[in-house]
Amino acid sequence: MSRFPGLGKYGGDRTVAALPPGGAIDIFFPMAIPEYPDFAPISLDMRDEMYPSLNLLSDGISEFTFSNLFLFRHAYGYKVSRIPGQTLVLRGVKNGEPFFLTPCAVPDREHLEDLFKDHLYLKNLSESQSQVHRVELEQWGYRIQEDRDNFDYLYHRTDLAELSGKAYHKKRNLVNAFLGTCACEQRPLTKANVADAVEVLDRWREAKGVEGDYAASREALEYFEELGMRGAVYYADGRPAGYVLGEPISKARMFAVHFEKAVDGYKGIYQFINQAFAQTLPAYFRIVNREQDLGDEGLRQAKMTYRPFGFVKKYRVYRA
Repeated sequence: MSRFPGLGKYGGDRTVAALPPGGAIDIFFPMAIPEYPDFAPISLDMRDEMYPSLNLLSDGISEFTFSNLFLFRHAYGYKVSRIPGQTLVLRGVKNGEPFFLTPCAVPDREHLEDLFKDHLYLKNLSESQSQVHRVELEQWGYRIQEDRDNFDYLYHRTDLAELSGKAYHKKRNLVNAFLGTCACEQRPLTKANVADAVEVLDRWREAKGVEGDYAASREALEYFEELGMRGAVYYADGRPAGYVLGEPISKARMFAVHFEKAVDGYKGIYQFINQAFAQTLPAYFRIVNREQDLGDEGLRQAKMTYRPFGFVKKYRVYRA
């Protein structure tokens, strides 16, 4: 298996080519992914097949990476198929409701109508796809609805790295409070220190008393190299205290932070981690995507205090 940033092995029957925003992508698919209407569970050896087309997507939807789909395959029961020349298709279930995803393009009417026979809604229609296909979808008898709880928050990397100005005064104070209580160190995540990140994750789960995204977080640490993810581990007085893990998205314009964990007992540690990691990102990552708030009001307020400059908007499509 190839590792990031390589696009893996080729050998299928189509060429990868990007079209204008919202348009279809002529996608290369080796035949290991079954052709619709057959589906197969997502497996790690599908990365080389799925990564190229997902990497070409420009909207920056944080879920539409191979890493995210693979790591949350059990949480949502993801299975994958392909409509040749059109798009990947993924099916899943959330809160007992079956849904489907078509990351690369809106399928033709025939396939769309067939998918709606067994699924309640199409999840994560992108902003560019909505702009291009809204009228057509409405004419076909579908309703498009904003999914605000799943909007990704976008920040300028320099804002997070510098925390300058009055707007970030409280954030700077919290960072300084953390720095004033312990000796801090940041190290790139490697196979040599991944066990330290796992220790942080285990202590995080124990303190929270809930599973949360523990399973996906643990597997992300186990396979971070194979998945092309990168991150950092943070130490307080020599002991593992936090970590961050994410990956480039949107043709490497953005960096998506998928996992950020810290142990309790350190005031300002999350603010410190947020700033320190942004400082280490290469300058070509102009934007940091910190994912969605999932409708949690506390999380929404916390994300807003960092002054996002915009959102990656997502939509659901229902039968009218």
